[in-house]
Amino acid sequence: MKSQDTPFEGGPLDGRVLPVLLGLTGHPPKVYRVPVPDAAGGPPTVLVYRRVQAGRSRRLGLHQGWKYAFDPEGAARGGPKWPWSGPGTRGGGATPESHADE
Repeated sequence: MKSQDTPFEGGPLDGRVLPVLLGLTGHPPKVYRVPVPDAAGGPPTVLVYRRVQAGRSRRLGLHQGWKYAFDPEGAARGGPKWPWSGPGTRGGGATPESHADE
């Protein structure tokens, strides 16, 4: 498997460069989770890092690689973005809510 040295920003891993395994597309994963064991023997704390673009070239605006930015909330963001799910829509039945009983 191929790996790529990827820099980390923010959080406890700030400034470190770690080898990250690449996927089938040649990109590192979008979310990188690092389990940190608890000193008291409790459940491990999971640090969440999100993949962001490292930069762009000045002249042509080409992609310069990836880096990981610390996500302090660490919550899972949404899921797949479906084209029929516009902003602010909930539910999603075939019948509109106002005419459901007619």
